[in-house]
Amino acid sequence: MNTVKDDDWRRPGPTPEQRRLDVYAGLATVALALVSLTLARSTGTFLLGPPPSVPEQVFWSVAVTLPMIWRRRFPAATTLVVSVAFVAAQARSAPETQLSQWALFAAIYSLGAWGPDRRLARRLRIGVIVTMFVWLGVAYALSLDDIPPDAFADAVGPVPPVLAAIVGGVLVNGLFFGFAYFFGETAWLAARRQHEVQERAEELRRSQAEVREHAVVGERVRIARELHDVVAHHVSVMGVQASAARRVLDKDPTKARTALGAIEETARTAVDELRRMLGVLRARDDEADRADQPGPAAIDRVTAVVDRAREAGLRATLGVYGDRVPLPESVSQSAYRVVQEAVTNTIKHAAGATALDVRVRYLAHEVEVDVTDDGRATRPANADGLGLVGMRERVATHGGSLEVGPRAGGGWRVRARFPLPVAAGRPA
Repeated sequence: MNTVKDDDWRRPGPTPEQRRLDVYAGLATVALALVSLTLARSTGTFLLGPPPSVPEQVFWSVAVTLPMIWRRRFPAATTLVVSVAFVAAQARSAPETQLSQWALFAAIYSLGAWGPDRRLARRLRIGVIVTMFVWLGVAYALSLDDIPPDAFADAVGPVPPVLAAIVGGVLVNGLFFGFAYFFGETAWLAARRQHEVQERAEELRRSQAEVREHAVVGERVRIARELHDVVAHHVSVMGVQASAARRVLDKDPTKARTALGAIEETARTAVDELRRMLGVLRARDDEADRADQPGPAAIDRVTAVVDRAREAGLRATLGVYGDRVPLPESVSQSAYRVVQEAVTNTIKHAAGATALDVRVRYLAHEVEVDVTDDGRATRPANADGLGLVGMRERVATHGGSLEVGPRAGGGWRVRARFPLPVAAGRPA
């Protein structure tokens, strides 16, 4: 995700709860400012000179602090109002300075933390701070003539007293306004980073949802492929046997009875395989999954596939070549499904097929299954058919190779090779 630039991101406004808190805090600040004014008048602490009338003193105390109730909702306007009122109050020698100073600090901080327009917020804060220093210089210049001769009678430092007072004031105010600017900027950056973290979290949630959706689609395809492998093979065999039984039902009841028995057995086998597969899909733990799947010995069930081909009327043969080695579960199951699909296609689509040859070869670093017949295709091969797609996916999953097509001497061939892990293969 691209990081949002400072000038592009807008911080969301305060929540209703934050607005209520600002109102309470602003009113509390006004009350404390009035208490501070009362204490200043009670002690006679009039640092800025003779004060104005009491109503005017109250007015300036309220004018500087009351805008705090809008500090996060309207930070720019609040900063302008507080700054103007603060300078005007000092020009009029209003005695309340403690809460007024902190209100100015909070206004500058709030503009930095909540200003929606960053460029305006920076310029306005810098403008207010420069104005305050200009006012400080004017105030110093106006007060030089009012300094009594004995004001620095006890001064002993190496710096001239007036210069020391000016430098001290500038340092204090520099720290005051610098911290207000720095803390406001820090608060805004923290909010922006939190926003970026939330965006990344949302993007991660969307990505996880997409992954889950893809997984669901992949699982549906896998289920469809498994159903095709199981149902298509057995139903095709049952169809051939039922046709044979119908033809000999009146002429040779014994053969018809045998065909019907084969249909019954094939149907029972199909139901068992469907039940086994559905058990796998319902399994919630790895142990149940491993127990219900065909397992490492799935390749051995090729014998049953060849037997059903014989029952369908084909001269089917099975040959196993090479030294048998234990196969990984996934390789064994994939090889078995490829043979099953190839035999099913022969029964369904190979017109005039009389012979079927299935071979399993254990090579040095591969296991190969080879299924051939002597029939002719009743229709062009559909490269996008679910059966061929399923075979390609199974072989590609293991990094193997698949050959599907007509043979030079007639008939059809399906040959698949599956690489074996080093532990399963024999040393070269």
